[in-house]
Amino acid sequence: MKILSAFFILGLLPFNPALAVDTEHLSQQSRAAAKALGSELKATLQAAMKASGPLDAITVCNVDAPNIAKRISAGKGMKVARTSLKFRNQTNSPDAWEKSVLNQFEQRKAKGEPVNNLEFSEVSEVGGRKVFRYMKAIPTGDVCLKCHGSNIAEPVAAKLNSLYPDDKATGFNKGDIRGAFTVIQDIN
Repeated sequence: MKILSAFFILGLLPFNPALAVDTEHLSQQSRAAAKALGSELKATLQAAMKASGPLDAITVCNVDAPNIAKRISAGKGMKVARTSLKFRNQTNSPDAWEKSVLNQFEQRKAKGEPVNNLEFSEVSEVGGRKVFRYMKAIPTGDVCLKCHGSNIAEPVAAKLNSLYPDDKATGFNKGDIRGAFTVIQDIN
């Protein structure tokens, strides 16, 4: 009876829209942030590949990508990054939530959902604060295979091995899930 009374009383309380979270707006902001990171990384990587080939373009992912992510994060007022189940850079290793979403993406892909459509978001808690989390899958494209495929040219493989001795990010095929953009926004 006490439980029913509690539900009845809660049902009488007025709904406070100020406490509601506009997840659609947060999703749109997160998509825009992920797109900004993806577009800039792709343009920077393609320019480096065109100018000097994959050997020198490795610097884009090694040095430039973290700086681009930091700049976009600061400009958007949220954390914007990349992660993967098979990561190259230790700083891009997924946390438990990201790993779970990446595994869900793999299951959804296996059921036929296009990689370009894979995204997920939810309100959760990180470090005791309420946040909105978003992930968008990154499909493996042709340009990715020069450094992440199964047939990596020897000078490129040697440079990758020297920069990333614990590299897990090889053996991909075109259309695989290379990883995902991940966004965390604080909810005020």
